Amino acid sequence: MVLIEHSLRFVTELDETHPVAIRLLSLEKEMQVAFLESMLKELLAPRIQPALDEINEGGSYAILKVAG
Repeated sequence: MVLIEHSLRFVTELDETHPVAIRLLSLEKEMQVAFLESMLKELLAPRIQPALDEINEGGSYAILKVAG
């Protein structure tokens, strides 16, 4: 099986006056990205799984998955 990793780009807009945003912005850039990506995967993956199952139903040559 050959895997092709996609590079979808998401952007998070923060209200820099909100206490949670202030704490997030105080982290190093790499930590900010890791935190947001982790949260995005945790929140989105379970919600899009039914759509992925429908897309992949009967798939004969390609299966779409969320990489962990």
